[in-house]
Amino acid sequence: MNFVLWIIFGLIIGVISNLIDPFPSKGGMLGSVILSILGAILGGILGNLVFGIGITGLNFASVAIAILGALLLMFVERAFGKT
Repeated sequence: MNFVLWIIFGLIIGVISNLIDPFPSKGGMLGSVILSILGAILGGILGNLVFGIGITGLNFASVAIAILGALLLMFVERAFGKT
């Protein structure tokens, strides 16, 4: 069940981050969800290391950290990916 919740959380974060980013991910919805799940994990790790807060559930801090992580990965994808 936890895996399904991460996919749903990634879908929500993917939609939000694609709305925020003026250049959305090129991988379509599936690529966006995968990138957002990875971004949520990266954001949780970095948020825990830097600020001492991680992804603890569906609250504002977790969503903000996951969105920032997804946007960071989208930036990296655009910077180093093929165009």
